[in-house]
Amino acid sequence: MTSVRVDKWLWAARFFKTRSLAARSCTLGRIQCNGQPAKAAREIRAGDVLRVANDSGDFEIVVLLLSEVRGPASVAQTFYRETDASHELRRKVSAERKAMRQFEVLPAGRPSKRDRRRIIQFRGRA
Repeated sequence: MTSVRVDKWLWAARFFKTRSLAARSCTLGRIQCNGQPAKAAREIRAGDVLRVANDSGDFEIVVLLLSEVRGPASVAQTFYRETDASHELRRKVSAERKAMRQFEVLPAGRPSKRDRRRIIQFRGRA
């Protein structure tokens, strides 16, 4: 096997839970292959550089192995190698997210009836 569709490979490498989510991400422009937006049917080869933006964060990876079948996560991790810059950036974003949680002010309990009315009014309902 010399090449595989991007959406199949992203699904097999466990970046997305379903292949349709991977294809949808491609159509929205969240996947780039070698610096260019990748459609779902684009063929990738070993050595290509992918930039993947999903819920887990932004990844910049180098494709090492190709596969069309989804297997265990331990096997899927051998399909790619994340670049050092990408890994460092994700670690930095994670640390910032943790630091922001310390400054977040959470309410003590459930909203009162008066608070709920204000929330409903603010959202523009009724």
